[in-house]
Amino acid sequence: MKLARFLISREGFISVICYTVTAVFSFLSFSPINLPFFIWVAPFGLFVIEKRNRGQWKKLIYHGFGFAILFYLVSFHWIYHMTTVFGGFEWYLAVPIFMGSAILLNFKFPVYLLLFSFLATRVRRFFPLIASFAILFAEFFTPQVFPWYFGNVVAENQILAQNAEYLSAYGLSAFLFFVSYFLFYLRKPKQVFGLVRSFLPKHKTITQKVLIGSVSFVLVLVVFFGNGYYLFQKWENVKPIAERDILIIQPNAPLEFRDGRNPAEEIRNLMTRIDRMVETELKDNPADLVVLPESGVPFFTTHDSEVTRAIRIYWHQFESLMAIISLRHGTNLFYNELDADIPADKQSGRIIRNDIRTYNSSVLMNANGERSNSYQKVFLLIFGEYMPFEWMYALSGQTGQFAAGTKLDLIPYYEGRKTQTTVKKDLHWEDTFTMSPSSVREHYKGNQIEVKKIGSFLPLICYEVIISEFVRKFQGDPDFIVNVTNDKWYGNSVESYQHHTLGRLRSIEFRKWMVRSTNSGTSVFTDHLGRNIDNEFTPIESTATIRKKVSVIPGEMTFYRLYGNSLSYLFMGIVGIVFLIYVKRNP
Repeated sequence: MKLARFLISREGFISVICYTVTAVFSFLSFSPINLPFFIWVAPFGLFVIEKRNRGQWKKLIYHGFGFAILFYLVSFHWIYHMTTVFGGFEWYLAVPIFMGSAILLNFKFPVYLLLFSFLATRVRRFFPLIASFAILFAEFFTPQVFPWYFGNVVAENQILAQNAEYLSAYGLSAFLFFVSYFLFYLRKPKQVFGLVRSFLPKHKTITQKVLIGSVSFVLVLVVFFGNGYYLFQKWENVKPIAERDILIIQPNAPLEFRDGRNPAEEIRNLMTRIDRMVETELKDNPADLVVLPESGVPFFTTHDSEVTRAIRIYWHQFESLMAIISLRHGTNLFYNELDADIPADKQSGRIIRNDIRTYNSSVLMNANGERSNSYQKVFLLIFGEYMPFEWMYALSGQTGQFAAGTKLDLIPYYEGRKTQTTVKKDLHWEDTFTMSPSSVREHYKGNQIEVKKIGSFLPLICYEVIISEFVRKFQGDPDFIVNVTNDKWYGNSVESYQHHTLGRLRSIEFRKWMVRSTNSGTSVFTDHLGRNIDNEFTPIESTATIRKKVSVIPGEMTFYRLYGNSLSYLFMGIVGIVFLIYVKRNP
């Protein structure tokens, strides 16, 4: 009742308008709508609420939850779809789960309002600087499963986006709130002009402060736009040292069969589809690398071991088809699979299911049809690939129980076959019913070539790509980044575009091209300037192929790869010290 009375009151109406301004303008600025000019006024809702409730801590917390829920409802509405489709929850359970996750995973809003109000109350000035400091703190130190930073929206501007080489999305968030609060000052032009005409000429001290503030505002703009323009020109003119022809296969694989479809028939159709899609693209025009997405062939592995056979995830026809594709076209093939092992300290004479660890794994098969290298996903997605507590697995049968990988190694890839095939009859999916993987390799033994490494790439699975601090832990200098993902659980929603936009800054931080291979939509190539090549995305919920020549940019350890978020931490440290000194001198 108390909430209802608040919502129908004047204060409640104004508050909801403020929540809506921040939520809707942020959403409109972001992918796939891409109207980035809205982002400069999106924080106004936060500024108004803080100003109207300054020092009222309890109210600010409640308002923070209001921002969190409406922001989540507008920008992350697809979470509800995931909860019902992926999790299998009924609506009466999905709604409270959605609301609870909205508050928990957007805790940055109440934290921001509290910190801003506390500093504004104590300092009583420097509001643009306080706004910048507070959002940086809130984005750094609050839990976020999907790190949706305001800076990612600022990066829709190609010039400003280049600053991510030094600052990642965090620094762009701080820049946004600094500029936005200055604009918030100017929201009433008549008052500003009246102040300039009548008040400032009579008060030299205030005039000096206004002048200093204006100069600092212009200086910040010049630094960010100037540095962005310089970096854009610098990297646009860099000549690549090589080009790799890469083909993405988007198979639109099924993920579950609760609608009554025949699993065996669907998987057979999937394997036939993959085989034909690859042959259509490569029969007369070979590529250096073919990339299948996460869950491109779900439920199975090509890793033949005692453990994978015991839990019945090894499927010889899967391995046979992968070998056929790589041998038939003389190309590297990168695909996703399940994998499993038993820790060394638990190995014994017999296999015990509780000891088995299962991995979300991606594998490279070379042009000779041999498994060469694999990567087990390290940064697992909570509530999707694992539950924080054992008892929670009973809540959703769809949630995986994966173990995290331990290695952050690049994936080497090898020179493809340059000569024509020597076999009289090429193999296809139908042949895997009668031919084992070894017999496939024997059939193509005349096509085998010397294994010669020509480069390596950085492998990322699904949401790993959006965690900047995690990605920079990979060692070595990759030729490009490959992100395989599966967004099919979210249906025909904006999630898939948002997912890519959140990860797109890795191309700028590393100054490497990115190959994004998805199961059901928005596969795309992104260059080292963060530009989506030809702005060509594959359609959602469909089968498709997309092929480009990827430039290999000369290796250079960028500032962000070397030092991470050190500039953002330095900014917070300096500003924090200045605030402390100011408060101490002006009690």
